[in-house]
Amino acid sequence: MTKNSGFWALVLAAGAGARFGGDKLRAPWGEGRLIDAALAVAKAAPVDGVILLHRPGDALSADPDVRVVDVPDHAEGMAASLRAGVAALPGTCIGAFVFLGDMPRIPVRVFQPLAEAVRAGASAAAPVWRGELGHPVLFSSTLFPDLLRLAGDRGGRSVIAGLGERLVRVEAPDDGVLFDVDAPEGLGLRR
Repeated sequence: MTKNSGFWALVLAAGAGARFGGDKLRAPWGEGRLIDAALAVAKAAPVDGVILLHRPGDALSADPDVRVVDVPDHAEGMAASLRAGVAALPGTCIGAFVFLGDMPRIPVRVFQPLAEAVRAGASAAAPVWRGELGHPVLFSSTLFPDLLRLAGDRGGRSVIAGLGERLVRVEAPDDGVLFDVDAPEGLGLRR
């Protein structure tokens, strides 16, 4: 983490993991759990803090550097997590990196170019691997009202869909910006 950057990280982890068979984020990954790897990646970003959005009572992290926020309406879908995350950001936040709790391999080299793009005036910035948008997406605070209006199981993609040139695409060094764990078989794909 980098204090006084103006950026924060939101780690969305309130899903049920249904395709995985439940409790996905506690699955083993490396030396810890899948959520631990995702949080370590988020903490490596140039952010003032990390906010973990999870289901009430889930207790996914006891890390004192991670602020945990309950998403009471988590069953609604991803929009509920985004709304709760944006609502929890401090007023001084100029942008929020949105991470997913099941993405442990995001290359840290994408963070600085994303931050530089938003500081230079982009509404959002996202890593790209072979033409496909990945994570994390960095949303400028100018888009926070749009994120707060999301409903259902819709993520931030609907917000960035119409940005055109106001969305800066940053070429990623590898496919870690796309890699997520949806099923137990995905755990065998570690490198």
